Amino acid sequence: MSAPSRFFDLSARAKLRLTGADRVRFLNGQTTNDVRKAGFDAAQESCVLNSKGHLDAHVFLFATPNEIWIDADAEVREKLQGRLDRYIIADDVLVEDTSESFALFHVLTELKPEGVETKFCVRSRRLGRDGWDLWIEPVAAKAATDALAVTYRLAGENEWERLRIENGMPRWGRELTSEIIPPEANLAECAIDYEKGCYIGQEVISRIKMSGQLRQRLCRLTSENALTPGMELRANTKLVGRITSAAFSARLNAHIGLAMVKRGHTDAGTSLAALADGAEFNVRVVDSSQIPCHSERSEAGSKDPAALP
Repeated sequence: MSAPSRFFDLSARAKLRLTGADRVRFLNGQTTNDVRKAGFDAAQESCVLNSKGHLDAHVFLFATPNEIWIDADAEVREKLQGRLDRYIIADDVLVEDTSESFALFHVLTELKPEGVETKFCVRSRRLGRDGWDLWIEPVAAKAATDALAVTYRLAGENEWERLRIENGMPRWGRELTSEIIPPEANLAECAIDYEKGCYIGQEVISRIKMSGQLRQRLCRLTSENALTPGMELRANTKLVGRITSAAFSARLNAHIGLAMVKRGHTDAGTSLAALADGAEFNVRVVDSSQIPCHSERSEAGSKDPAALP
């Protein structure tokens, strides 16, 4: 008998609502993806940048007939609203913080969850696999949790982290910071529309696409030894990166991690040395490619760490 699908409580994430006649045009000039293509059926992944092309926020958004709804990491709650407000000049746009107005659950399943009272139910791929975001008013959150628990298993932060790392998905405060340009974190395929037109930071992103050159790239790693965030990665004596996230995958029977690794050391199979507290051991680069936005991945796949799901 197969294990039940899981759901995760993401209610701590920041949530914003944009209203006003100019909301689509305005937000399209602030984000890397094409807001004009956003709908109610699926969440659009996107980034908000500064003029140098560095990240101000990594967001998911969807559009209803009169509103655009955004969620982002809780750490950028105040910064994101302020960042958007700063560029509203003569636009008919209102940005409201609705973080406390909704619980947010992510259900890791291909089929739309049934029997749950939601404000919005939107398909999304937060872990590189098909899932659903459930926006629920606080008064209904307990009933929704109980209803979901009948069919799905409530999973915690550690399991989210393991799945995220296995699938190479970056997270704000780890792989995603104000020093990172989206393609470095493998966000180009799902979060950038290169045909959409102007937005803050576009010149830098377009220049990188034309040159094909990145200073560093997010890589998945595997090791026989435990990994911890902050560990230095070296090629011979040269510092080429640091581990940003780490976990142990019982399914793969391997220690796994994510790291930003400098150009020239990101090929699959590259062996690097991890350093911590005077100890040194080998880690292997699995790959530096992003999971396609619409690929199908299964946990029943190979146990070879070189073929993480």
